[in-house]
Amino acid sequence: MRRRELIRLLGGAAVTWPLAVQGQQLPDRSLVAILSPLSEAAAAHNIREFRNGLRDLGYVEGRNIALELRYSDGNPSRLPELAAALVGLKPDVIVVGSSSGILAASKATQTIPLVMITLENPITLGLIKGVARPGTNVTGTWLAGDEALVSKRLAMLKDVTSGIVLVGAFLNPGDETDGPAFRILPTAAKALGLDVRIFEVREASEFAAAFTSAGRIGVQALFVSQSPLFFSNRKEIAAITTRLRLPTMLGWREFPEAGGLMSYGPNLPNVYRRSAALVDKILRGASAADLPVETPTQFELVVNLRTAKAIGLTISEPFLLLADEVIE
Repeated sequence: MRRRELIRLLGGAAVTWPLAVQGQQLPDRSLVAILSPLSEAAAAHNIREFRNGLRDLGYVEGRNIALELRYSDGNPSRLPELAAALVGLKPDVIVVGSSSGILAASKATQTIPLVMITLENPITLGLIKGVARPGTNVTGTWLAGDEALVSKRLAMLKDVTSGIVLVGAFLNPGDETDGPAFRILPTAAKALGLDVRIFEVREASEFAAAFTSAGRIGVQALFVSQSPLFFSNRKEIAAITTRLRLPTMLGWREFPEAGGLMSYGPNLPNVYRRSAALVDKILRGASAADLPVETPTQFELVVNLRTAKAIGLTISEPFLLLADEVIE
């Protein structure tokens, strides 16, 4: 049940852009590549929204546009090889859905336009010279504020589970996506009067050991990072944390939709839809170097009330009223 109207990421820009291009001639058939950090199944909703965004702008696959997709299945070590393969196809644009992916793609090409979706600061990563004018072949969306979001997610986890002291955190040290969480969590936890223990998980086979270690020290709640590894395995994480009656927070709404307790962050499918508009600008002649990097201004809190009841957690009405969506 929705408690507030679902916030659309950069909705105004996404709505007005098609009006701005009316009357302009669509480019001839173009090749657009997509490098996803997820599995094909896990990325399906994001890719569908990207395709919908292209369709709304007048593109028809097989007629004036073709897509080439590659998936790393949550394994960042595969991204350099996949990026090089896509560059070899000489596409007009490459859309890249992770910090590790855009780093791999930018090493593979400095000429093909790249439309990124990244949690890490792209200036710090050396990808762009500035947000207003990137000055390189990279533009896209920086999910800016993730460092502040780490603190906010942790605070929400404390609010919904009053009395907790010890919080576990699953982070992937092999993925640049988790850079902000590694830096911020210890300080954020201390400010909230919490003790946070970080469990490094590099692949799905390490989940069992991580949960065993968390249980051994008596973790009372779990903070899961936004790494593609955890997104790709969100159903398994949701099932295990529910069985363990462990309140858990993850950054993407797909986690509570899969049975997890809650999430707080930007709407990822909407980011992919907006990426289609950036691709369109480039195909019509705009330079990635001149296209400002976009940032989300709205975020959504999603709570799965069924899961809360299953783990024996009572969530206060004031907290539920903050939610953009409550799954009942």
